[in-house]
Amino acid sequence: MNALNPLQSTQMPPLTSIGALRVATYNIHKGVRGMGRGKRLEIHNLGLAVESFDADLVFLQEVRLFHTRDARRFDRTSFGWPDQGQADFLAPEGYTAAYRSNAVTRHGEHGNALLSRWPVGDIGHHDVSDHRFEQRGLLHVPVQWNGTTVHAIVVHFGLVHASRVRQVERLAAFIAAEVPPGEMLVVAGDFNDWSEKLDPLMAAVGLQRAHVPEAGRAQRLTFPSLAPVFALDRFYLRGLRCSTMMVPRGMAWARMSDHLPLVAELEPA
Repeated sequence: MNALNPLQSTQMPPLTSIGALRVATYNIHKGVRGMGRGKRLEIHNLGLAVESFDADLVFLQEVRLFHTRDARRFDRTSFGWPDQGQADFLAPEGYTAAYRSNAVTRHGEHGNALLSRWPVGDIGHHDVSDHRFEQRGLLHVPVQWNGTTVHAIVVHFGLVHASRVRQVERLAAFIAAEVPPGEMLVVAGDFNDWSEKLDPLMAAVGLQRAHVPEAGRAQRLTFPSLAPVFALDRFYLRGLRCSTMMVPRGMAWARMSDHLPLVAELEPA
């Protein structure tokens, strides 16, 4: 959609190329923000945000299928806790939602999701947890885009660098086993790479970080959402190149999650 949504501070630009694949990645913070009595439900605003991306593929992290405590807390609010899982709730009309859980908690669970405007194949999931305190997984979805297969992998890496290194190794093994050589691949999500050390490791796997050469680093910063200084949310590509990239900014976006979304347009390399 090209019209400005009242909940947005930044309008999504129209596609710059008819043949481009528009992608977005977004850590939605489980659809809630705040603490204690100030805790608020943001999943309905996030639905408008996802629709505004007008993306072919939306890579989502920290998505819930259910959470019994928050469902009770927000059941009587003006909008209320959705009856369906968050991936299905956030999927715009006509999209397919693919979801797999990564972590089980006391009152629920959460995981990764892919929302696709295009037909999808068999959904795969691979556990890449490095220790029992952080449950992590890869969501793999082959997508039929314009008569060719694009493999989408949604990731949310660990908080410790050594864990992230081992998760890259497990990602490499998964790709070698599950993604045919020569087919296009997008690995996207929240990499938690505060120190910017993963690019060489990903390049060794054959994945190049998406960037626009003339754009500065500030145009990739997504965390924290109120005043971003880290580029934690990324796309890594094989067989594709990035033609445009943007981060929506403003107070409305800062309220919805602790991360800002990253939106890009990709073309065959």
